[in-house]
Amino acid sequence: MKKDVREAMKENLFITNVEIYEEMNLITNGFIRIHDGKIAEVGSMDAFKYAETDTVLDYTNEYSLLPGFVDIHIHGANGADTMDSSVESLRVIAEYLPSEGTTSFLATTITQSEELIEEALKQTALYKEVNASNLGADMAGVHLEGPFISDKRAGAQPLHHIKEPDIELFNQWQECSNHQIKIVTMAPEETNGLAFLEEVQKNGTVVSIGHSDATYPVIVEAIDKGLSHVTHLYNGMRGLHHREPGVAGAAIAHSELMVEMIVDGVHIHPTVVKSTYRAKGADEIILITDAMRAKGLGEGTYDLGGQEVKVENGKALLADGTLAGSIVKMDEAVRNMIAYTGCSLRDITKMTAVNPAKQTGIWDNTGSITVGKDADLVLIDKHNQVVLTICKGHIAFQEGVES
Repeated sequence: MKKDVREAMKENLFITNVEIYEEMNLITNGFIRIHDGKIAEVGSMDAFKYAETDTVLDYTNEYSLLPGFVDIHIHGANGADTMDSSVESLRVIAEYLPSEGTTSFLATTITQSEELIEEALKQTALYKEVNASNLGADMAGVHLEGPFISDKRAGAQPLHHIKEPDIELFNQWQECSNHQIKIVTMAPEETNGLAFLEEVQKNGTVVSIGHSDATYPVIVEAIDKGLSHVTHLYNGMRGLHHREPGVAGAAIAHSELMVEMIVDGVHIHPTVVKSTYRAKGADEIILITDAMRAKGLGEGTYDLGGQEVKVENGKALLADGTLAGSIVKMDEAVRNMIAYTGCSLRDITKMTAVNPAKQTGIWDNTGSITVGKDADLVLIDKHNQVVLTICKGHIAFQEGVES
């Protein structure tokens, strides 16, 4: 399977003899036909037929075909970051992500000056225009993380750029991004926070509680006003106490809240990952990377939002020891989740594709293996290692083949 077929694509592309996690069914020995960037046919090998004008990639049923991963919280990778305010940096990220099975992502900002955030958003709009035919992962929108957060739970978000929730400023930024902001992370307990939340969610933007010191009563009121998401659960928030549930406790208790989790073995203890999975279930969890530019590059010193970050021993830390995002790859998070919880690959499809696609409004086009949807697919081996990634029908990563 080392032959590079990317330049040899013909009428149809078939992947055959694999286990297929279709949206509603599991086909233990099946094939998929891809045509014009879409999933054209899925079936059992008993019904497989092809023509000489077709390309066939034949594997064995030790391989599993899943919907491509959707990373809704990622700042950067391979030396590039959303806050570089550069079309080229976004392209670098998009072309790197298929190596870990990711086919769609939300370019994620960080708390910074109004001017820098605005410029980054303008570049995401420009990127969308000039990279419509990009063969890497699809930038499906923007996750605006900050600056409308609590200085008490800032984490690695620069304190001096934190602002009170401002609906006019948000609307201005939404315009700059060409309405690509799909998620905004904010602290509802801050001045104007609840009014901001209620207004923003009316237009379809997902409002996520994160970097928040909110108490339980505030969170209940926020849920009533449309709060539906939690940014990197347990990190950057008021924790669980048996007499004050805080953000973490509310997230676990309320099915209205979809939770992001960074399952890198650093941000959340494996036992807490397991207990959260048992409490929330796969239907209410989204795996994210929250990765910064160091992902894929190794140890060293890097920049995150104008702050120096040291990457060492699998951790990305500010000078004071604060965790500053991660360097985890999505396929590593998948393997960790399985190891920590014993969850199934069907559960993995929910936490990496179905849930994030539905939450961000791209479900009609991607997030499941369904005829008519974009051919966004990842093939993994029996060790859950990525072998092949297809983005909108194009082979974007192939194990053993140089890009």
